[in-house]
Amino acid sequence: MLLLLLLLLPLGSRPQKLPTRDEELFQMQIRDKAFFHDSSVIPDGAEISSYLFRDTPKRYFFVVEEDNTPLAVTVTPCDAPLEWKLSVQELPEEASGEGSGDPEPLEQQKQQITNEEGTELFSYKGNDVEYFVSSSSPSGLYQLDLLSTEKDTHFKVYATTTPESDQPYPELPYDPRVDVTSLGRTTVTLAWKPSPTASLLRQPIQYCIVINKEHNFKSLCAVEAKLSSDDAFMMAPKPGLDFSPFDFAHFGFPADSNSGKERGFLKSSKFGRQTSPKPRVDLHRVCIGNKNIFTVSDLKPDTQYYFDMFAVNTNTNMSTAYVGTFARTKEEAKQKTIELKDGKVTDVFIKRKGVKFLRFAPVSSHQKVTFSVHSCLDAVQIQVRRDGKLLLSQSVEGVRQFQLRGKAKAKYLIRLKGSKKGASMLKILATTRPNKQSFPSLPEDTRIKAFDKLRTCSSVTVAWLGTQERNKFCIYKREVDDNYNEEQKKREQNQCLGPDTRKKSEKVLCKYFHSQNIQKAVTTETIRGLQPGKSYLLDVYVIGHGGHSVKYQSKLVKTRKFC
Repeated sequence: MLLLLLLLLPLGSRPQKLPTRDEELFQMQIRDKAFFHDSSVIPDGAEISSYLFRDTPKRYFFVVEEDNTPLAVTVTPCDAPLEWKLSVQELPEEASGEGSGDPEPLEQQKQQITNEEGTELFSYKGNDVEYFVSSSSPSGLYQLDLLSTEKDTHFKVYATTTPESDQPYPELPYDPRVDVTSLGRTTVTLAWKPSPTASLLRQPIQYCIVINKEHNFKSLCAVEAKLSSDDAFMMAPKPGLDFSPFDFAHFGFPADSNSGKERGFLKSSKFGRQTSPKPRVDLHRVCIGNKNIFTVSDLKPDTQYYFDMFAVNTNTNMSTAYVGTFARTKEEAKQKTIELKDGKVTDVFIKRKGVKFLRFAPVSSHQKVTFSVHSCLDAVQIQVRRDGKLLLSQSVEGVRQFQLRGKAKAKYLIRLKGSKKGASMLKILATTRPNKQSFPSLPEDTRIKAFDKLRTCSSVTVAWLGTQERNKFCIYKREVDDNYNEEQKKREQNQCLGPDTRKKSEKVLCKYFHSQNIQKAVTTETIRGLQPGKSYLLDVYVIGHGGHSVKYQSKLVKTRKFC
């Protein structure tokens, strides 16, 4: 019978026979846990759990004795990315399988292992569950090197020479996604297609759901690491030992000691019989049997959650992750009204197609009230009611100012509705003082014009319109890639982001400008010191007396390549 062994160097101090896939011997060796604990030998077709100290590599070996042998190796990172590599070198003649066929003592095989670097077959770096699969592998001494550069971490390794018949991991359906079928304020209903391992192969499969607010998980091992950081499974083993009696409880082997029952993640080979380690905040796991639809309840309104589904083979305790999903629960039905203070600018964020309500109640009698609105992105709809009577209903893009007739002890309700295209951001100011104007005045046309004939290899000349009001204008430049397009430029058109968000190196100049003759309120500027054949994004900011700024429409320009 083909021999596959997985052993950690250095090997045990006394001779041991290597486990084979002879089932009688296989079962005997499982019962003799001291065999595993002392020599760190794992038989063909079993999953091991081990530990890596940061920046301390580990090397495993296993032997494939016959050519054209199927081979599958699976490495599962738990709570940190791994770097791992699989290589092979020729088997020493003494271990070629000739003769009696009996496995040789470990010490004898240890002497045959060389320090030569073998032929690399596969390498990977990351935190995904990754596989090496070959339908026809050569005989040889296979070497598995693992390294964690981020932190001390656990991992799992599974190797088999009979991948077709073993199939310990549940198979995923052709569509492995988890779908959100219903969404409420405190509930989310999930549905997924059943694993073929359950529906076709009739193996015992149950599904476990993990809910949290941070991110999706790529393996149940990573979930265990998060849930059980203070559990024995997540404690660093003593130097020189890779296993504890608790590890057998994790992988379906009953533990003898009481401590194994107390500290192991699984009490027995049945996945559902779990201990209750102290969970971390906002991470919950529930196993629901073989159902393929489930409603998660007791969630918080208007909160984003991540949902992961794992199919678990209850015979092997090995699992496979579906493609996780995320969803945001609905908002509470009653919206909170934002109070506006006289003369103070308020920032408002509105979700796509969302609605926000604001309230303005002047403390003194007034003849007029002024509402100044600066829509940062797309247009928003504004409605203003005074004591229930509709006074204003308009779409606002850019900066707009509305002056309405006042009334003693009046209260104003402002309704803002977001764009259908995406989220909306705006600044709004309400005041009963007519001279209180925080936003600068803008011309009707806020485009920047570039003069193509005045382009050189190191400069461009641009112009923009001003107003009759004296304002400060600042111009900024930023080099962009040649493939920078209008869609990217549109995503950056947040007019509320001021010069304070820009790098000092991007500033070209600032100047004051106005003209009493609105027809002549035009200014030009030549921007020098540019590189030939390069693209630049130009922005002009106008800054009002209150310190608030508004950005003109960005302009993409390119210098000449040859002059």
